[in-house]
Amino acid sequence: MGKETLSNLLTEIRKCQVCIESLPLGPRPILAAGKSANILIIGHAPGIRVHESGKPWDDVSGKRLREWMGISEKDFYNKNKVAIVPMGFCYPGTGKSGDLPPRPECAELWHERLLKHLTSVELTILLGKYAQKSVLGDRLQLTLTATVANWKEYRPRNLPMPHPSPRNNRWLKKNDWFESDVLPWLKRRVKKMLSN
Repeated sequence: MGKETLSNLLTEIRKCQVCIESLPLGPRPILAAGKSANILIIGHAPGIRVHESGKPWDDVSGKRLREWMGISEKDFYNKNKVAIVPMGFCYPGTGKSGDLPPRPECAELWHERLLKHLTSVELTILLGKYAQKSVLGDRLQLTLTATVANWKEYRPRNLPMPHPSPRNNRWLKKNDWFESDVLPWLKRRVKKMLSN
């Protein structure tokens, strides 16, 4: 067998049926990656609207994320600039307080293989506790708020952030330093990276 290419791996992932019995709407892996992408976004898992459209971050959370990054839709959806590799690739279903956690099988099966191909990544945006735990490991603080508050410790390679969901509006109001301190740095970094 020859050397695995990113294109072949993405095709394999998009055909994945591992969680077929556990997914309420069936498998529909949603991700985007190009070999030259220098920004990587790792979030939870697609919501129902993204599952229906098949387009990553095609919802109100995605709109807010693009605003936070100061990035156009055109650049955001250019897989050769921005790779989108969530912790879970398929919609996991809904629980009592929102969507269920991402299925653990995706990260276990695919992340290591995928990330080997993304050698141009200079900034990984970690949205929410699942992404932060996966990437930061024992460098994670006791709470998401503490991890995000210590964002300077993880840069320039990683940037832990809250999920941009409207469910986090209360968190954003309570932690106004996030918008005044973190987002200006992120916007400057993204702008510089996209201009190179």
